[in-house]
This record gives sequence, C-alpha cells and structure tokens, in this order.
Amino acid sequence: MKEEQYFIVRKKAVPEVLLKVVEAKRLLDSERVMTVQEATDKVNISRSSFYKYRDDIFPFYEHSRGKTITFMIQLDDTPGLLSRVLSYVAKSQANILTIHQTIPVNKIAMLTLSVEILPQTEGISAMLETIEGLEGIHHVKTLARE
Repeated sequence: MKEEQYFIVRKKAVPEVLLKVVEAKRLLDSERVMTVQEATDKVNISRSSFYKYRDDIFPFYEHSRGKTITFMIQLDDTPGLLSRVLSYVAKSQANILTIHQTIPVNKIAMLTLSVEILPQTEGISAMLETIEGLEGIHHVKTLARE
C-alpha cells in the first residue's frame, strides 16, 4: 500500500476545478442545495469531476480541526506588531499553545507560534494571509501540522 502524502499549497496554485469541488461541497454542507447535481450545476463542473476529487481536497482549516499548527513568522522589531499578530489569532478563535520569539538581529526577529485549531476556529487560511499582509511581516511559513 502506497503511503499517502499531503501538501499545503496556496490557493493560487490550485487548479480551478478543485476549487469548484470545494465550493460544491460547501454548498452541500450548508444545505443551500440538496443534490450533487444542483451543486455541480451551480459551480459549473461535471458530476464526474466532483466525484473524482471530492475526497481529495479540503479547505486547510476544515482538514485541520482539532489539530496543532506550528508556523514561523519573520517580522520587523516594531512596537505593537507582535500584539497585532496575536490579535488576529485570537479573532480567529484559535488557542495559542506556545510563543517563541528570537532576539532581533538587525531589527528582524523570528516568531514561532503553535496554535491549536478548535471546532469554533474560523478561517485559518484567512488568518495567515492577514498576518502575512501586515506591515512589518516579511513572511509566514507553516512548519508543522499534527
């Protein structure tokens, strides 16, 4: 039996058909549509594409619920920046397990956060994108998911 492999990729790298499968699944879960045919018609994909990929793609937050995510952030040593980062984590209703920040070198620090994804946690991908978009953030990298 071949070992399954998982990848984390940015949305822009995912083929459109897979994104439409995710949207069709969301429509079915929210009961906005009652049948697979209605969902696939609404997102403009074939039923065969839906069935082919439905068990292979999940939104990052959905697939990670009840898990721990560790990510690293390279950031400027600016007063209040860490507080803004932690605020976005709190707004997403994720539970911070550990925080480690290195001593800044050339006014740049590395921050490592371990976050528990709870059932009420919303929008982990959006949270990471928002953090990455903050002024003073150089990049965000997911290190581990358990």
